[in-house]
Amino acid sequence: MKILFTLSFFLLLLSSCGKDRSIKIKAINAATGQPYAGLEYRVASSRTAADGEKYRTEASGVLDSNGEALVNIKQKKGRTYSIRVVEPENTCYNKEITQYFDSPYDVDGTFTFEFAGCAYLKLSINNVNCQGANDDFKLYYMGRQVGGQGSNIVGALSLQGGGCFSYLGSDFSSVPMGNMYWKWEVTRNGITNTYHDTIYLISGEYKTYDINY
Repeated sequence: MKILFTLSFFLLLLSSCGKDRSIKIKAINAATGQPYAGLEYRVASSRTAADGEKYRTEASGVLDSNGEALVNIKQKKGRTYSIRVVEPENTCYNKEITQYFDSPYDVDGTFTFEFAGCAYLKLSINNVNCQGANDDFKLYYMGRQVGGQGSNIVGALSLQGGGCFSYLGSDFSSVPMGNMYWKWEVTRNGITNTYHDTIYLISGEYKTYDINY
């Protein structure tokens, strides 16, 4: 009985000590792939106790000049482990600001955080070759490099019989930096022509996007 108790105690002790786990934390610009250096990170664990959820910081620091950090911890059973990187200022996109061990973001122990700064966009659209009141114009937002939303969506304008039309947005809208993809259709005299364009916005840029059709 004493031998059995000693063995059980030894196994319990091993379980409480946990296993060594090495992870890499990375932060990159989702539009350019460039690293973000100097961002703060935190690795935390949590467990459910009788009096509620208990949290503990396992490691913290700042990312190096390559936007990376190597962290070694003791991973214990019964705990959930999370990593968080504080996003940089002027951020309009982040890919899952908090990531967890053994989640799809855990790629062989590497956790990659993606951010993108804000740019500011206003539309200016003008019918510079008006053939009459029956001119039609449709603008489609086709998505963007960062975030990827949008697919053949009639977004800013759909003008049936728009005629000799001019439009200027009243204000700038904040969007993630990177490429944006557009399509528009112009119908004149019963003939429809389709156009495509890609614009690139840099972080902090205020851009008025002119479509003259």
